[in-house]
Amino acid sequence: MNDHLATASPEVSDVLNIANLTLHNRLILGTGGAPSHRVIIETVGVSGSEMVTVAIRRFDPTNKRASIFEELKKLKVHILPNTAGCYSAKEAILTAELAREALGTDLVKVEVISDDLTLLPDPIELTLATEQLISRGFQVFAYTNDDPVLADHLVKLGVAAVMPLGSPIGSGLGILNPHNISIIVERSTCPVVLDAGIGCASDAAFAMELGCDAVLAASAVTRAQTPSLMASAIAKAVHAGRESYLAGRIPKRRFAQASTDNEGRPFVD
Repeated sequence: MNDHLATASPEVSDVLNIANLTLHNRLILGTGGAPSHRVIIETVGVSGSEMVTVAIRRFDPTNKRASIFEELKKLKVHILPNTAGCYSAKEAILTAELAREALGTDLVKVEVISDDLTLLPDPIELTLATEQLISRGFQVFAYTNDDPVLADHLVKLGVAAVMPLGSPIGSGLGILNPHNISIIVERSTCPVVLDAGIGCASDAAFAMELGCDAVLAASAVTRAQTPSLMASAIAKAVHAGRESYLAGRIPKRRFAQASTDNEGRPFVD
C-alpha cells in the first residue's frame, strides 16, 4: 500500500516505503543528459537523493574506473537501472536481465518507447514487459502515460511503483494533466512517482501537492544552467510540496470568504 494518507508529526518521520526500500528523501534523480560524472555526483550530494536511475546501456564492465555505476556506489545511493532506449517488450526484458546480472539488483525502471518523436510509452509493449518481468521476480517501476486506466492495470499486475509522466521526456512542460495524475494517485495502492516533464522546482512541488509519493527529475537538473543549484531547489520543492499535501489545503471556492467573521463587529447606523 502507498502512504498517501500518512500524517505528519514532529515525532514521526515521513518515510517512503518503495519496493523493498525505505527512503527519507522523495526526490529520485535521473542521469540522462548529464554533461559529466562530476555533475551527477554534485547534484546527488546537494539534493540528498537516495535513489538514482541510470540507463543500463551505460554499463561497461570493461571500464570500471570510468563507470558512473562505480561512482554512485561510493555515494551509497540505491541504483535504479532503467531500460531507456527500448522499443519493444523483448528489448526491455533482455535489458532488465542484463541489469540484474551486472548490478545484482532486482530493481528496474521499465521504459518502452513508442517512437523517436514523442518518446511516449508504448502501452501494449510496456504491459507485456511488466507482466513478464514481475513473473521473473523483478521489482518493476513502470514508466507510463498519464492514463488512469493503464496505471490501474499496471498496479494490478503488481508493480513496485507506477510512474506516470507529467509531460513528454525532456520537454520541461510540467504537469499537463493534473486531473489524471490526481486520479492515478487516488486509485493507486502502490507508490506513485511523477516522472518526465519536470522543468523547475514549482513543477515538483505541484506534483507532490497532487499527492504523488515522489518525483523523478532528470533533464530539469542535468540540463539546467547550474545543475547543482537546480537539484537543491527541486529537492526543497519536493519536501515543501509533501508537507503542503499532508497539511491539507483549503477547498477552492468560486467567491471570497472573509478570514474574520462578523462576531464582535461594532454596529454603526
